[in-house]
Amino acid sequence: MPPSESLGLTPRIWAVGALCRAVADALEARFNPIAVRGEISGFTRAASGHCYFTLKDAGGQLRCAMFKRAAQMLDFRPVDGELVELRGRLGVYEPRGELQLVVEHLRRAGQGAWFEQFLQLKAKLESEGLFEADRKRPIKTMPRGIGVVTSLGAAALHDVASALQRRVPHIPVLLAPTLVQGPDAASSLVLALQQLIQQPNIDVILLVRGGGSMEDLWAFNDENLARAIVASPIPIISGVGHETDFTITDFCADLRAPTPTAAAEMCAMPQAELLANLQLWGGALQTVAHRQLDTQEQRLDRAQARLGRPSEGLGTEKMQLMRLQQRLQSGLRLHTQRCQNELAVLASGMARGLQQTPSTARERLNRAALRLELLDPKLVLQRGFAWLSDADGLAITAVAQTKEGQALQATLADGVVDLTVAANRHI
Repeated sequence: MPPSESLGLTPRIWAVGALCRAVADALEARFNPIAVRGEISGFTRAASGHCYFTLKDAGGQLRCAMFKRAAQMLDFRPVDGELVELRGRLGVYEPRGELQLVVEHLRRAGQGAWFEQFLQLKAKLESEGLFEADRKRPIKTMPRGIGVVTSLGAAALHDVASALQRRVPHIPVLLAPTLVQGPDAASSLVLALQQLIQQPNIDVILLVRGGGSMEDLWAFNDENLARAIVASPIPIISGVGHETDFTITDFCADLRAPTPTAAAEMCAMPQAELLANLQLWGGALQTVAHRQLDTQEQRLDRAQARLGRPSEGLGTEKMQLMRLQQRLQSGLRLHTQRCQNELAVLASGMARGLQQTPSTARERLNRAALRLELLDPKLVLQRGFAWLSDADGLAITAVAQTKEGQALQATLADGVVDLTVAANRHI
């Protein structure tokens, strides 16, 4: 039996709000102002400018609120895992009945255990060259397939899937589900990564998770996971947390994206841009083809124009033919003259020879001489024919070789007559 009841005393019945205020008054009288040392976890800054976080150590944790006026006095940006010292007033947040420390001043007290481990691992891997830029591989702009490593229940999966469907619906996506938080998350991430590496036609892997505290993201600061990323034959894009969050995977990956959505946007050239480029090159190709066709059509037009006036070439050939005909006639006349001279010489020789030959031979020679005389062109002229020639001495054998007013010469049996063509006509 409680002592108050044994003494006949009835305990006071408190209203909830009144009790909270009483506890707050007791804390105010007993502890405030108070200074506390601990590690930051879950730090957030609201749109109002107020900051909220949890201060903890190995023995417990305490909810803290730092209002805008005090937050504006900060000379550094608090991060999860950082060890700090603060001064403030301990009280009760009455709407929820929670113990709360209202922070009036905050300063660094050194780095917390989580952050210290992060820095140690980062320094170790950096000294081994795992973060070197020349080791990292370029991301293909048109991968055959995209691998995604994340949790099935993560909001990051929805964000990544939506971005990929919007930007690259033509590229197949393969998901390797894994834990992204908790003690078994690191080994699960390594296993999922190794499973994707063994799949064919995967040219880039997205390692993604949404934001959280340093403890929430701690699996992405695992050394085995870092070495698995470096050893991967497939380029990896790390999109873990928010833009202000950094993990070891961000330094090891071939490319760091500020958010999971950004990782999806950076893994491949969007389909719309590819189609626009295709249309641009198609237009350029069409322009070049049309220009080439125009050039060839112009060449064809010029060739056709030359072929379309054969009369010019025909006239030239006709003139050449007439010159050749005149040369032939002149040559024939000269050849006939030479033959006549040769015959005369031969007849003279034969006449001398006949004087020394028998009568039969003389008769044969006389007959041959007679035939030879019949071939003399002068005999033709004596029968009333004339030899026509132009001013150059070329023979006129056709009406087409004359024109009105042209001067000609007619060679007769006993001389030459100068003529002028009054008219010409064909028979």
